[in-house]
Amino acid sequence: MSTSNPHAVYTARAAERRATEAALERRHLQFSFTRVGLFVAELVLLWVVFGANALSAWWLLPPVALFLFLAVRHEDVVRRRDRARRAAEHYEQGLARLENRWQKVGPDGARFLDAEHPYAIDLDLFGEGSLFRLLCRARSSAGEARLAQWLLTPAEADQIRNRQAAVRELAPELGLREELAVLGAEVETQVHAKDLTEWCALDAPAPNAIDRWLALALGLAGLVAVLGWIAGWWRSAPVLGLALLQLPLRARWKNALRRARLGADHAVRDLKLLSETLARLERTDYQAPLLAQLRARLHAHGAPSAEIRALDRRVDGYEARRNAMLAPFTALFLLDVQFGLAIEAWRVRHGQDVPDWLDIVAEFEALSSLASYAHETPDAQFPAIVATPHFEAESIGHPLLPHDRCVRNSVRVTPTEALLVISGSNMSGKSTFLRTIGLAAVLAQAGAPLRATSLTIGPLALGASIRIVDSLQDGTSRFYAEVKRVRQIVELTKGDRPVLFLVDEIFQGTNSHDRRIGVETILASLLERGALGLITTHDLALTEIVDRLAPRARNVHFEDHLEEGRMVFDYTLRDGVVAKSNALALMRSVGLDV
Repeated sequence: MSTSNPHAVYTARAAERRATEAALERRHLQFSFTRVGLFVAELVLLWVVFGANALSAWWLLPPVALFLFLAVRHEDVVRRRDRARRAAEHYEQGLARLENRWQKVGPDGARFLDAEHPYAIDLDLFGEGSLFRLLCRARSSAGEARLAQWLLTPAEADQIRNRQAAVRELAPELGLREELAVLGAEVETQVHAKDLTEWCALDAPAPNAIDRWLALALGLAGLVAVLGWIAGWWRSAPVLGLALLQLPLRARWKNALRRARLGADHAVRDLKLLSETLARLERTDYQAPLLAQLRARLHAHGAPSAEIRALDRRVDGYEARRNAMLAPFTALFLLDVQFGLAIEAWRVRHGQDVPDWLDIVAEFEALSSLASYAHETPDAQFPAIVATPHFEAESIGHPLLPHDRCVRNSVRVTPTEALLVISGSNMSGKSTFLRTIGLAAVLAQAGAPLRATSLTIGPLALGASIRIVDSLQDGTSRFYAEVKRVRQIVELTKGDRPVLFLVDEIFQGTNSHDRRIGVETILASLLERGALGLITTHDLALTEIVDRLAPRARNVHFEDHLEEGRMVFDYTLRDGVVAKSNALALMRSVGLDV
């Protein structure tokens, strides 16, 4: 998909970002030592002013003003340092994927795994070393959920083509993906859609104008009282009186401040991520129809990123109450109340818009994840989408295998040749080939490119029986579990889409007589219902089924040979039935006397 060398680009950018991080870390330490010095100086001045009565209280203001100035500059340095660190990590994770070290990097999507899903477990969609972990770059839980939904549910043809166009346009956008990645420097946790939507949906009225003006007036009165006290115009009585006057008013505003605190502590900080992502969408004129639609939906809300930045400023002001040096002033000047009431007013005014913003960001992050995969897989190709049930691939490979270990094969399954019976010895590559076909169908119908020279695919509902295990807790044998999965595949044929079924070592848990009858009956029924599929077996008797299902069935195989007492596999698909089995040779190779 990409004409550039992703490895070289990622290596250079990671080194640049690490150098920037190191320089900013040195500045961070300088600011830290300076601020500590100012804090100590302020303590000394407090003793000199109030303990020794040697200086005017006005001497306290310059260190406080300088401390606040340095705090703002220091925060900017820390933010830039953390952005550089996150950017470096972003490119280092990309290098891990390119170097096949990605299996434990990034979200694994395990929470989306459903044991009853017709193919998620069989195709390694989620978990360590999964397709989701290879693909996902989302920073929000909503984005992760959208990508998982695309992998679990095949899209319609128009949706697939729209996603393909969007992914093509986003694939070269390295700067975009870096921007999305570095947002973690400001957001300590991922956006949690549930917390955010619950906060926005709280049933409480907006603070009235009288309360907000009263808080502002009392805050200004507190400021005047403190300045007059420092200037010596009056003693501390006005300051103490205003502090006491605030107590009943704070009780009046308690519930509103509790809701503001809930937002500031959990939900509102997550909107920072949405703000940056939405800002990118707002200012970019995309050509792909799907991206243009997302941008149009966004502009229907005005300028969401600006609204979120306004909220962010209010949250920063509200959070000043946590600073030990500033807390007395924020309390006396009612800054926490003023900012808290402003946060509540924002929630009431814009809360109903947040779910749509989340949906837009989720779609954009899912598309960006697929675009990143397209960029990092230069030989990946987008499939051609046709209207009839069809799966025809040239030189297709398993996406989770390293390039140097991935053997590619070509395959064709259509209504006229609807079944491939794959024979071969143990470890010859039969199961991996089924997963290759299944993952290609998943990627294709999610809108992603895939590892193949070409693929033509029609609308297909996927069902697989590859990783079947017994369950002691459920009292289920392996054979019974497989029978249930095959029944699930049969049930899929009652839906609107033709079924592509992938069954590994079909019904191997029963005797040969029953197995042969059961397999032939089930396969004939599936083909009669318009399904396409591939099954594997090392029982050569099952390959005779092809003769009875001809011309809609064909035998293919993987084979092996012995070299210096070691089994060697080339993982190349060939026509016909495998001529030999390696079971006895494999037993002997590990020292069994057979």
